[in-house]
Amino acid sequence: MRENRPIIALDFASRTEVQTFLEQFPSQEKLFVKVGMELYYAEGPDIIHYLKDCGHSIFLDLKLHDIPNTVESAMRVLAKLGVDMTNVHAAGGVEMMQAARRGLGEDAILIAVTQLTSTSEEQMRKDQNIQTSLQDAVVHYAQKAQEAGLDGVVCSAHEVKFIKEATNPEFVCVTPGIRPSGGEIGDQKRVMTPADASRIGSDY
Repeated sequence: MRENRPIIALDFASRTEVQTFLEQFPSQEKLFVKVGMELYYAEGPDIIHYLKDCGHSIFLDLKLHDIPNTVESAMRVLAKLGVDMTNVHAAGGVEMMQAARRGLGEDAILIAVTQLTSTSEEQMRKDQNIQTSLQDAVVHYAQKAQEAGLDGVVCSAHEVKFIKEATNPEFVCVTPGIRPSGGEIGDQKRVMTPADASRIGSDY
């Protein structure tokens, strides 16, 4: 499913800010945009309807993590919104991920968050008590996501090669933490340039 297509993060708190940002793109250009917690909690489903009316594809990045029944019900609601991609936390387990798949159906891409790109190996071991390498933990979560019937994972670009080897080349890898060479990295710990991410096999 490799599209090698950038997903543009709409990291704003209002529809007005989104509209202003999108004005810099040609009106006929159809984007793949990410709506995260801040924007969705501020604007609700209306922001999804607005972006769909503009013709854009939407990754709704809410990282659901709850009991299976709750996640399945929530995914049914998101399916009705017509989002193109959404996600859950792989740490919720295979049963929860399977419930998410049932609720969402097959029309949208469903991916699992492995380890946040703001997490270092030291933090993972100290705060989550996962006593393995970060790479091994991420690959393990990816294999569990595949077992649950998901389409792929969110991961650092540094782990793409190992994930695709452990799953299959078509298993989708969405890689945040993409920054231009010399750019600010903010709170990201595991970053890569767009060119390098494309070269090693990132799908989005």
